[in-house]
Amino acid sequence: MNQKPNMREMKPFIWIRLRLTVLCLTLCFLLGAPPAARADEILVCAAASLTDVLRDLGKAYQSKSKHKILLTLGPSNFLARQIDEGAPADMFFSADLAQMDLLEKNGRLEPGTRKNLLSNQLVIVVPADSKLAIASPKDLLKPEVKKIALADPAAVPVGVYTSKYLADEGLWEKLKSKVVPVLDVRATLASVESGNVEAGFVYKTDAAISKKVKIVYEVPTDRGPKITYPVAIIKESKKKEAARDFLNHVISPAGKAAFKKYGFVVFD
Repeated sequence: MNQKPNMREMKPFIWIRLRLTVLCLTLCFLLGAPPAARADEILVCAAASLTDVLRDLGKAYQSKSKHKILLTLGPSNFLARQIDEGAPADMFFSADLAQMDLLEKNGRLEPGTRKNLLSNQLVIVVPADSKLAIASPKDLLKPEVKKIALADPAAVPVGVYTSKYLADEGLWEKLKSKVVPVLDVRATLASVESGNVEAGFVYKTDAAISKKVKIVYEVPTDRGPKITYPVAIIKESKKKEAARDFLNHVISPAGKAAFKKYGFVVFD
């Protein structure tokens, strides 16, 4: 025969359970949020040429997500080397395939996350008030062109692309004595803007953001190097779920529209 529970005996247990509930709620309040709702900081290492568009994408993402985007921007080869040596990163966005290939070869990429997303175009820029007549790369041989800014042609993607293009045109050996190596494509842009050099090679997307330079020549895409920007999640990331969420935002229709707005060619 079933007996009714003795409420007097149960009161201590009810009181203990109530105190535990209050304690849990207090801890959650002190910590700011329950563990499942806590925001992650997603560290994205990306080529300098992606600076403006990724800042926009990061802001748009953060407006609808609990996660925060932190950008480390610079030469792709430098960033890839740092990641390969164990520097923390959740996502890598390179301006060429070689750097991503290196990380993939060394087992640094999360399998199945690598995507070739964008392309770009090389252009020659001069200061906005320059009177130089440059209608082709051959005009860079003119004596009035004394210095040409270029990201390190031995390592930085835009420099590697440019040196290969000029070599294919039979001009590299003739022009390399004029080349002033700089850190990355944004440093090239700054050098031309300041007037410290007569010309420089940058991506078309970088030239488009500056009012202090003008494009005098666009390298035809059918003659220039094939420029590819791959993106991937880093295998050692402790925030893969958050990184995947941001990657989905980057490759979404809204993300692709943002890249197109800045002049990038987006692969389907």
